[in-house]
Amino acid sequence: MIFSSIVFGFIIGFLPGLMGGGGSIMSVPIFIYVMTFSVKSSICMSLVVVGSTSFIGGIRYWKLDCIHFRIVFIFGTVAMIATYGGAQISHYLSDGLQLVLFSITTLFASYFMFTSKATTNRHTKDSLLKLVISGAFVGTLSGLVGVGGGFLIVPTLVLFAKLPMKDAIGTSLFIISMNCTAGVFGYIDKVDIAWDVTLLFTLFATIGIFISTHLVKYISAQHLKKSFAVFVFAMGIVIFLTSVL
Repeated sequence: MIFSSIVFGFIIGFLPGLMGGGGSIMSVPIFIYVMTFSVKSSICMSLVVVGSTSFIGGIRYWKLDCIHFRIVFIFGTVAMIATYGGAQISHYLSDGLQLVLFSITTLFASYFMFTSKATTNRHTKDSLLKLVISGAFVGTLSGLVGVGGGFLIVPTLVLFAKLPMKDAIGTSLFIISMNCTAGVFGYIDKVDIAWDVTLLFTLFATIGIFISTHLVKYISAQHLKKSFAVFVFAMGIVIFLTSVL
């Protein structure tokens, strides 16, 4: 279990730093299928790991001037409230239904991400109403299926806030950390958490995100977007098949 925590922890940290999300898409199945924790415990542990590493990654992107704090405040505040509510609702859902919802949301996100047009204008005006509505939607889903929501937040910021890909990634990392914090509070008093495994995951995920946020400076925004979409689609298919078979 120590070896798995080191290897998968690094991967879980590496992905959000490079693509603005995806850590939970990996960590939830790993905690469930590889480390054999219960679904709801796995969800809470994933939120702790991804939330911590996303905050660190957000600071790294801040230094690259890729954070839009107005959007973080508006989108993040609404999403936090919705995430906590979604986490409370999730306790009435079966484990199988949560995993099916998890996979379906990743498939929709990958489609919209792959088909959206790239933008490079850092000063386009975002819609306050769209940010509030999308924040509530993403937050609720994040709480229901136990993810930070980066795979939904990034395409939302590209489509509705008109952010360039790297700005969307950086901004999303701060929002993810807020979502995860709210989600943890919605789960933590109702599940058992293996804190030794969680902290070890977090340590190596932090190393992973430091490396990936350095590499992102040398990768094109368009390449990131397409890679992100393909990765999310593939994971959505795998998770859906494992949850229904």
